[in-house]
Amino acid sequence: MNEQRRLSARIAAIAESATLKVDAKAKALQAEGRPVISYAAGEPDFATPAHIVEAALEAVRDPRNHRYTPAAGLPDLREAVAAKTLRDSGLEVGANQVVVTNGGKQAVYQAFQVLLDEGDEVLVPTPYWTTYPEAIKLAGGRQVDVFAGSDQGYLVTVDQLEAARTDRTKVLLFVSPSNPTGAVHSAEQVREIGEWALEHGIWVVSDEIYQNLTYADDEGGTPPRAVSIVEAVPGLADRTILVNGVAKTYAMTGWRVGWMVGPVDVIKGAANLQSHLTSNVSNISQRAAIAALTGPQEPVEEMRRAFDRRRRLIVAELSKIDGMSVPVPRGAFYVYPDVTGLLGRDWDGATPTTSLELADLMLEKAEVAAVPGEAFGPSGFLRFSYALGDEALLEGVQRLQRLFG
Repeated sequence: MNEQRRLSARIAAIAESATLKVDAKAKALQAEGRPVISYAAGEPDFATPAHIVEAALEAVRDPRNHRYTPAAGLPDLREAVAAKTLRDSGLEVGANQVVVTNGGKQAVYQAFQVLLDEGDEVLVPTPYWTTYPEAIKLAGGRQVDVFAGSDQGYLVTVDQLEAARTDRTKVLLFVSPSNPTGAVHSAEQVREIGEWALEHGIWVVSDEIYQNLTYADDEGGTPPRAVSIVEAVPGLADRTILVNGVAKTYAMTGWRVGWMVGPVDVIKGAANLQSHLTSNVSNISQRAAIAALTGPQEPVEEMRRAFDRRRRLIVAELSKIDGMSVPVPRGAFYVYPDVTGLLGRDWDGATPTTSLELADLMLEKAEVAAVPGEAFGPSGFLRFSYALGDEALLEGVQRLQRLFG
């Protein structure tokens, strides 16, 4: 057999997750004893709150959880997700409109699988999370990038979306707060985009994984809500899939619990797919997720305040570097500076011309890892996650200040 045919063309075309790749490289260097500080992983550094862990320990001891359960999720968790969706997204749904997935990535994958046929176009506001393109391609869809740069706060407009729309456009991907930029659309902007999608009969896949991580302009102020597109435009509910999970809000990335919420027929299709793909999510993790959604929320607020403090620190310190333009993120836990002002200049004997080359230079010369903009769209940007300890966060930026000083 020809060696080039060992893998199917579909699988051979999948790109490795750039964020995980950079994080793995940083961890490998750390294992070798190098003092690398990594801003690569989108993962809270906090422990999962204790009451959630206790719920999991109780679940381990319960024989009911040692068996198969419904592929679409435990009934109690689907009810808890429905309640959260009403509370935070302003949409009343039944438990039969929820599928519990193995993390948010599976929810994203299944959302595009159930909506797209070969050649259907998906409008993707850019910069975008690195997994979206692969999920769209695997479903046979065609990604259409709609780029919003730092000059507009990484917020795409209706005029830009309309200019990209064709008769093949079926889905709009909407993400607010955004990974990688931390940008958050205002309630009015969300309403305008939602009304445009409704007018043109376009489906919306709305990734709300960071909806509980938003920040006020004034330190200590009340954070604004991340307004859901189905709350802003209720008429879109029949053409929208909401994607969410416990990973970011509750520091549960390793527990692998996400979900998708949508119209009954779409969710039924996703449940059928999941019944052949993975069956049920770990019952232990599901029980922990129930405790997360229905238990005390004070630990969530404590983590959010810590992220806000770190956000202010990293924006202030990165802004001291001549050549970095740093829009202030309003959500998630990322900052996404425009670094074009650092390119084409000599730095300790090297002259990077792309953000990929700049990221390599930072890792080699300063032992600081960040994800280059090529992972999320155009070159010229870097993503820094500030979901790491305060001391390491400051030390890493100070290394960059010395490198680019």
